[in-house]
Amino acid sequence: MKLFFLTFIFFSSVQSQIDSLNTKKLEEVVIQSSRIDIPFSENSRNIKVISRDDLISMSVNNLIETFQKISGIDVRQRGVNGMQADLYIRGGTFDQTLLLIDGFKLDDPQTGHHSLNLIIPIQLIERVEVIKGSAARVFGQNAFTGAINIVTIDPAKSKSKIKFLKGSYNQNSFQVLLGNNVMKRNTFSYYSYKESDGYRYNTDFTNKEFFLKKKIIYKKIPLNFISYFSDRKFGANGFYASPSATDQYEETQGSLVGLNSIINKKNLIIKPKVYWRRNQDKYIYIRSDPSVYRNLHLNNKIATSLDFSLSSNIGITGLGFEYSKIYLRSNNLGNRNREISNAFIEHLFYLFDSKIDITIGGSYNNYSDFGKYFYPGVDLGIKLSNNIKFYSSFGSTFRIPTYTDLFYQDKTTIGNSTLSPESAKNYEFGFRINKNMRLYNISFFKRNSENLIDYVKDNAEDLWQARNISSLNTIGVELDISGSLSESEKHKYNIGYTFIENSKFNSLLSFSKYAINSLKHHLSMNLNSYISNSFKANISYRFLKRINDDSYNILDLSLIYNLSKWKFTLSSYNILNQVYYETNLVPMPKNNSSISIEYIF
Repeated sequence: MKLFFLTFIFFSSVQSQIDSLNTKKLEEVVIQSSRIDIPFSENSRNIKVISRDDLISMSVNNLIETFQKISGIDVRQRGVNGMQADLYIRGGTFDQTLLLIDGFKLDDPQTGHHSLNLIIPIQLIERVEVIKGSAARVFGQNAFTGAINIVTIDPAKSKSKIKFLKGSYNQNSFQVLLGNNVMKRNTFSYYSYKESDGYRYNTDFTNKEFFLKKKIIYKKIPLNFISYFSDRKFGANGFYASPSATDQYEETQGSLVGLNSIINKKNLIIKPKVYWRRNQDKYIYIRSDPSVYRNLHLNNKIATSLDFSLSSNIGITGLGFEYSKIYLRSNNLGNRNREISNAFIEHLFYLFDSKIDITIGGSYNNYSDFGKYFYPGVDLGIKLSNNIKFYSSFGSTFRIPTYTDLFYQDKTTIGNSTLSPESAKNYEFGFRINKNMRLYNISFFKRNSENLIDYVKDNAEDLWQARNISSLNTIGVELDISGSLSESEKHKYNIGYTFIENSKFNSLLSFSKYAINSLKHHLSMNLNSYISNSFKANISYRFLKRINDDSYNILDLSLIYNLSKWKFTLSSYNILNQVYYETNLVPMPKNNSSISIEYIF
């Protein structure tokens, strides 16, 4: 914790200098992670926007590293480089978090373990929108504890670049982005190849990715086409069954093909969308002998939606419809089909010269195998001054079990076909302050959950079984401060802290894989400083403590040197050489480093 106190003293010493600076308004963006287009400053939800400039300042190599620098987000990796990782928000489970790319949902009916199989490379991202708290009113059932929407760059603004990386454990990476200056016609394409021998026995991997985005004008209608493919092969030493299962192996293939548009007709905005998401997963218990035990899953999702947003004298009205069809073929889970239809309506009222805004709405969902559900919600915002806004929200949400929850069976785990859907009521209120080149956000939240699904057992020798573990109340507080120490913005910082407390947990079971072992304290601090015009450093620190008393401190450092069109980056991870586990199965690597060279055309 020494770094925390040193950093606190450092920020305190420059406090008077910061307060003397003029207020600088943050660059306004329209949040896409909403059915109604609302500028960030007018939104009355807990939303964090990470811009492209922020991503560059963080000096991260992938989105996994980015998520780990946001308090309240818990990324639990098995291995390095996000080869297999799960995404949690505010003490929820990985099945309760929804990930989107340009508004296309990446939810997986088989299991939330595959949510991060399609994780957009940093080079292709315009910004990341993080919604904390229930987002079911907007996105449906998988946004139980929050949602993250990744907005890709405009093809017309894309620039070509090539990057090579060499790191510990014989990590090698080659990435090439052919931007509009090469591809022309509002198009860019991306390809990457990554490999490593692994940081311990049977953790080697290879990863290939391809991404294409093209903007098309058809009869004066703008269309955005994206195509994304990811192929991963990795040793999974202790990843799933037990720490003693050292010879596990997995291959995943994920793909997304989508077409969307935003059509402006005076006061009316129309957003049509159609897409196909595919995921294939092959798991082998003993890598050298697949005949012992092997799983093969293949699922496809085809979906279409149509959203309307109408501005009038009484505010903004949103209306939309969505339909999806899911197909699963599996030697373990069986052959399954599901249809989901969704309709939503909400209205944003502005009162007292826009000093107060109220959004009221709801989402109606019909599942062919689980029935009908309705999620209402309301958001309230009050502008206390030009720089201070109070916001609050209430929403109900639920999650139907995944096919893994329902039907999976192996030597250590068994599903449960009688599971009921999870449900919860979410409450939150907070303040957003934008003053003196700093953005403050403080919020208090509560989530009352019923019928939570977890893999549990009474005794150590028992099988893990999916069960509804009754009720769980979660309360918490979050603080986020970001800004610059100078008008030139050469020294940017971000401090985030999240506290979570669980209560009224009715289950008396002794062992839990996910729900019981959530975060209790999460402190994240990042400082990006230009030492000269061409040389900068980024230091990142995070402290995590879980409910089961496991805790660890991680310190990372990156040094970046820019020379004309060249960029050289030296990154060192886990400088404190901490021994830690992000899951209860897999030890993470000690201090490791990488060096990369990037050239911009």
